[in-house]
Amino acid sequence: MVVFIIRRTLMMIPVLLGATILCFVLVDVSNDPVQDRVFEIEQSTGEPVPQTTIDALEASWYYDRSVPERYWIWLTGFGDTNDDIGLIQGLWGPSIEGTAMPIGDEISSRFWITLRLVLFATIASIGIAILAGVVSAVKQYSRTDYTLTFLGFLFLAMPIFWLGSLFKEGAVQLNKILGSTIFQTYGSGTTGFQGNGWQVFTDSLPFLIVPTLVLMLGGYAAISRYQRASMLEVMNSDYVRLARAKGVRNATVMRRHALRTALVPVATFAPLALSGAMGGAMVTESIFGWRGLGVYSLDAINAGDTFAVMAYVLISGIVVLIGVLISDILYGVLDPRIRFE
Repeated sequence: MVVFIIRRTLMMIPVLLGATILCFVLVDVSNDPVQDRVFEIEQSTGEPVPQTTIDALEASWYYDRSVPERYWIWLTGFGDTNDDIGLIQGLWGPSIEGTAMPIGDEISSRFWITLRLVLFATIASIGIAILAGVVSAVKQYSRTDYTLTFLGFLFLAMPIFWLGSLFKEGAVQLNKILGSTIFQTYGSGTTGFQGNGWQVFTDSLPFLIVPTLVLMLGGYAAISRYQRASMLEVMNSDYVRLARAKGVRNATVMRRHALRTALVPVATFAPLALSGAMGGAMVTESIFGWRGLGVYSLDAINAGDTFAVMAYVLISGIVVLIGVLISDILYGVLDPRIRFE
């Protein structure tokens, strides 16, 4: 197991490097923050920007270098730098917002906010999807099956921004009916709240319920349909029929034989659900006023802040690759035919 994890971790390094190279090039060709800043200055002053100012902006953001050189400096920090860049040295690079919003500080303060939302939503979506898929398969063509199928396709078709707005308004109206603010719909916690880790977590629960529900329903729909199809295939297999012919109780057959095998292909969706939650967090955090990585990345994209966008890409890539590793380990746990060594 240890050798397998080490081997898979080493294989992730070139994948992550390839992803960062591709994203770096795409971000670089899609915007020019220097020209955007020059335009803003000209609009505010009504005068042309001196070439010396443009040269200073390019030098401070490393836009006086070629794309390959800028990527190398961002990754390693080796070369002619301003001592503010170099990922392997713990320096994320300069933000176009200046020292008021250093990328490292922003990432460290926002990461746990987003991770909390993403993990809760992913675990809840996978758990509920497995339950719904199994029930639909066991009660095939029943009213329960049709109802769960309808709900699955309904949530699958709903855009997350519309679903988030709908649930936010519903939570506000429900609070009015109950006469108490049970569901918080703005922010990730009480402003200025101080306490230990457990107290902060307890304080964040009312703020976590509705955003988690929105993000969960987006991932639940696809996995539940896949779980249903996998479960139906296993239920019609020969070894399940043999177990029933031997007189084994149906509940035991479902739990010990059918479900475990049916979960093997569903484990493939774990990293996909995690990736979808990371992407959906951008919209969800915007709707509910969370100061997480999702909102930070949207602001960075709109501002053309290359190094801030790359920080989000790197963090997201690491989280998704960890999900892939967990998925690979689950294969061996669920299927005894798979060996790690």
